[in-house]
Amino acid sequence: MRVRNAVVVITGASSGIGRATALRFAGKGARLVLAARGAEALGAVAAQCRKRGAKAIAVPTDVTDVARMEELAARAVKEFGRLDVWVNNAAVGAFGLLTDIPPQDFQRVLDVNIAGYVNGARAALPRLRAQGSGALINVASIVAEVPLAYSASYSISKAAVRALGAGLRAELAREGAAGVDVCTVLPATIDTPFYQNAANFTGRRPMAMPPVYTAERVAKAMVRLVEHPRREAVAGGLAARLLVLLHKLAPGVVEAATARQVDHRQLSRRQSAPATSGNLHLASEAVRKPSTGGGWHGRRRTAQRRVGTVAVLAAAGAAGWRRLR
Repeated sequence: MRVRNAVVVITGASSGIGRATALRFAGKGARLVLAARGAEALGAVAAQCRKRGAKAIAVPTDVTDVARMEELAARAVKEFGRLDVWVNNAAVGAFGLLTDIPPQDFQRVLDVNIAGYVNGARAALPRLRAQGSGALINVASIVAEVPLAYSASYSISKAAVRALGAGLRAELAREGAAGVDVCTVLPATIDTPFYQNAANFTGRRPMAMPPVYTAERVAKAMVRLVEHPRREAVAGGLAARLLVLLHKLAPGVVEAATARQVDHRQLSRRQSAPATSGNLHLASEAVRKPSTGGGWHGRRRTAQRRVGTVAVLAAAGAAGWRRLR
């Protein structure tokens, strides 16, 4: 599909991956319908997209509201005459042991990250099928393959997103809807404000666990999926792909290694943090000023950490290989 003049809906567009994706599509000449809870931040992104020459409108939306998601799809068709690409991206997270996260906060992660994507698919797919063309892109995570300690709700939700994509592809194949693609993106650790805005019940400051990649890298992957659809695409470098491969070969070894990485490199041992529900129930702009990056990415530091992480994974792979033998 050509990106230029395509009508693209993006949820969670006010910051992080969603913001980077909106700007990337804008630069390619797409027509954009941007959604998020925070009206002010969303309007700012739409204005940035228009400065790049794209047509863009902001539609404040809570993805857990079925009616609002249907209205979002209808608004895209009313404004631009069609709907070509729907990007399910809005997501929240909560750090903490399963038993330490309040039930309502745990459930909120599942509601946004799973039900929100289901609502998006319900709104988009009938229109795409009626046209006989288009793409639904679901942003999952590498934790859909390798779940992380202290992130059970987020890991569960991203595994569900991956399963949703597979299920929808099967349904479309059964219907013979060959022109409609369902693609799943599996980002590695990405430099976004996610870690500052997430709920946190660990007592420790959460950080982006290296290696860290830019949100623009994920945005490029999504544009490529529109142009050249694939079932799944890992957005990240060698370490991310190696982690996925090693987990398939030796899941126990990799899960133990990543648990140690979380304890040493994702949760600070020096900085404490108060318990907070973060942006689970509030728009991100009420928690921290939305932006694309979260300050976790630096060329020299990232290169060093990537080398270190690849070394850890290689050691885990060697241990797994010995176990298999």
